Amino acid sequence: MLLLAAGCGAAKRPLRYEDLTAKVGGLEFTHITVDVSHSRDELLGVLQRNNPGVKITLPPVDYSRQETFVVAAGPRSSTGYALRIVSVYEHGDHVQVVVRERTPTLGDPVSARVTYPFRLLALPSHKPVHLKWLGRP
Repeated sequence: MLLLAAGCGAAKRPLRYEDLTAKVGGLEFTHITVDVSHSRDELLGVLQRNNPGVKITLPPVDYSRQETFVVAAGPRSSTGYALRIVSVYEHGDHVQVVVRERTPTLGDPVSARVTYPFRLLALPSHKPVHLKWLGRP
């Protein structure tokens, strides 16, 4: 029993990450997308499948030390929507990425046009990545 209790309390350790979203430009993910890529070719494949015909420029990533993680909300009806990274941490045998979607209120000054909120991160780990999307079932 003591061994079981000791194993359950794995510490959460904050993990530094780089947000590469602005470096890839305005991509359009037409559905919810969550993906981990371990190579440039894997990431390029994911982005091209979701953005056919778009010229994609990738920022440099050292895949020997990092992996990339993309999370996309799909189409939204105004400029008031955004994804925010709440935290990234190691928890035992995996990495946890916590995101929250900002949704506009009636008083927010937004434009009514379709937007595609997403985040692309470079993570210094090769552990499995789990997503926790706050406020979503």
